[in-house]
Amino acid sequence: MKNSPPEPSAKPASAGAEQLLRRLEWTVLRRLDGLLQGDYRTLLRGTGMDLADLREYQHHDDVRHIDWNVTARLEQPHVRVFTEDREMSAWFLLDLSPSMDFGSSEQRKRNVSAEFVAVLARMLTRHGNRVGAMLYGSGVDAVIPARGGRHHVLHLLHTLQARPETTHLGPTRLHELLESAANLVRRRSTVFVVSDFITEPGWEKPLGQLARRHEVVAVRLLDPLELDLPDLGLIPIRDVETGEQLLVDTHDAGFRKRFARIAAQREADLRQALARAGVDALELSTDDNLVDAIMRFTELRKRRSRASGGALPAHLKHAA
Repeated sequence: MKNSPPEPSAKPASAGAEQLLRRLEWTVLRRLDGLLQGDYRTLLRGTGMDLADLREYQHHDDVRHIDWNVTARLEQPHVRVFTEDREMSAWFLLDLSPSMDFGSSEQRKRNVSAEFVAVLARMLTRHGNRVGAMLYGSGVDAVIPARGGRHHVLHLLHTLQARPETTHLGPTRLHELLESAANLVRRRSTVFVVSDFITEPGWEKPLGQLARRHEVVAVRLLDPLELDLPDLGLIPIRDVETGEQLLVDTHDAGFRKRFARIAAQREADLRQALARAGVDALELSTDDNLVDAIMRFTELRKRRSRASGGALPAHLKHAA
């Protein structure tokens, strides 16, 4: 693993990143500002919570905050008192393996990933927070330390834009990225795992372990063609991760039904795995509107927050 090179000081090197960020600031961030009305914490819900003190239980306290070890030792109910850390750090764990270069129309999954990172990173840094990133190609090959400011967001975008497509053939091992993040990111943070989750098995356990320490959001990239094949006749299909090529007859209605059934089962299995890991999921399709997708996710988090009655964040529940 290696760190990203120092941030470029010359503006021309980041002209493409500047153009992309400026477009997103006008077309996406301005709309989100109006729709969220400044309540970006509803979307992120990732402010750090630090244990400040222990005190005796009072009748108005939430029983979920009781520290049972201390209570047993002192033979008197005690509760944990938390303080909110207003400055938060966010990390983007970016899967840039070959399957992320797929797209059946104008947008590829990698492009959607970059736009999402740009919007969220700028939203965070505008409020004084820091963002960092870990990049995975055939392995975890670059780390961009967490920093603040618009220039840092531009550096992150420039790094993504200048990065060549991964030509390595072989399966994605998402667990390597998650395990590396667990070792690197020590301070409690919001962690966005941005991937299509086309990977070898074994990522569920490290994702759950990461969620015990951090607020984790799975940002799942997908393309409509991965869910439902249209009737295109005889077409070649290539597995970008293994290089294997096949000729398939999409005119065969039975084949299309089997494909859709297998894809639907994979979707159900993936959603169940993310739920078991205790993470929320934001699904981004290559034909989706970024503002609409983020707002759907925001509404989901609002509903869950109301349903839980303001319960502790997931990572604190594990610690309680």
